[in-house]
Amino acid sequence: QLQASGGGLVQAGGSLRLSCAASGRTFSIDGMGWFRQAPGKERGFVAGISRSGGRTYYADSVKGRFTISRDNAKNTVSLQMNNLKPEDTAVYYCAASNELSYMRVRVLQAYDYWGQGTLVTVSS
Repeated sequence: QLQASGGGLVQAGGSLRLSCAASGRTFSIDGMGWFRQAPGKERGFVAGISRSGGRTYYADSVKGRFTISRDNAKNTVSLQMNNLKPEDTAVYYCAASNELSYMRVRVLQAYDYWGQGTLVTVSS
C-alpha cells in the first residue's frame, strides 16, 4: 500500500515536497516513481528511481526543477518540486514496481502498486 501526501496550492515559482510511504510487502519493492494527471489528460511519467536510489529518471518537462529520492529504511519516496509552473498542476501519484527495468521506468503499466494521488495546484 502506498500513501501519498504533501500536495497543495502554491504560486508559480514556489516549491512543494511530495512524500509517499509504503507499507505491507515493502521488501518486494524495486523501482518507484511519480506520475501525474492533469484535468482532461492521460496520466504521465514525472520521475523514477531505482531500488538503491543510485539511478534517477525524469520527464524532460521537469528535469532540473524536480528531484526524486528515496529512503529505504523508512520505505518512503519523495519528490522535491522547485520553480513550479502552472502547467505542473495535476494530481500526482506515487507508484512502485516489483521488478522495474530502466527501459520501462517511464511506462505506467510497469508499476504494480499505486497511491491514491495528491493534488498540486500552481497559480499564476
